[in-house]
Amino acid sequence: MQDSLKIPKHVAFIMDGNGRWAQERGMSRTFGHRQGVERVKEIIRGAGSLGIQAVTFFAFSTENWSRPKSEINVLMRYLDDFLTKEVQALHKNNMRFIVIGRRDPIPKYLQLKIKKVQEKTQHNTGLKVVLALNYGGRQEIVDAAKKFAQEVLNGKTDLKDLDVESFSRYFYAAQIPDPDLLIRTSNEMRISNFLLWQLSYSEFYFSHKCWPDFGLDELKEAIKEYQKRDRRFGGLDVCTKSN
Repeated sequence: MQDSLKIPKHVAFIMDGNGRWAQERGMSRTFGHRQGVERVKEIIRGAGSLGIQAVTFFAFSTENWSRPKSEINVLMRYLDDFLTKEVQALHKNNMRFIVIGRRDPIPKYLQLKIKKVQEKTQHNTGLKVVLALNYGGRQEIVDAAKKFAQEVLNGKTDLKDLDVESFSRYFYAAQIPDPDLLIRTSNEMRISNFLLWQLSYSEFYFSHKCWPDFGLDELKEAIKEYQKRDRRFGGLDVCTKSN
């Protein structure tokens, strides 16, 4: 790592290319998803040691329900397995597990399991592992607006008090800082309705590798590239200031 003091606190991942990776190898798309889960585990295990404080994985979007039912069922089963097998490791390593997104139509048994894992790890102070499940960025903004409007109607807040900072408190995971770095795999260069509000000043890194080939070494390379960036947040760069 080039600069240990310039590590992104929060890294978000759009894990693209699982199905394509598998099909290129003559395997089923579900095999690609299974390998993708292994990469998630690898990133979780290594992120804390790099100094990262939070990781967010775009696991399932609100638009993914249009996929074949058989593929959706497999993805839900993989999530079930992950929650069953990994919760003890997360808790043992002082990691906090958070899910963002709309609950329905996620199967009720998964909703219950997610709730239990979140409650079990809610007081942990280490790496925050965030799973965006049945998530859409536009939907999150709409839901936040509804929450704020309801509080206005209930007399708990006032419309004139709304600003960017206060509105952020109504988002799914308001306690998580905005991502410093967004990584998308499979050489796709779009954000696909992911964290639209939170990515306003994030740095983007696009990898040509499909997600099953993106491991800890690739994450380190992405961080090295991030460390070369000059994050100005709308301010002037050094050259402009000197003129």
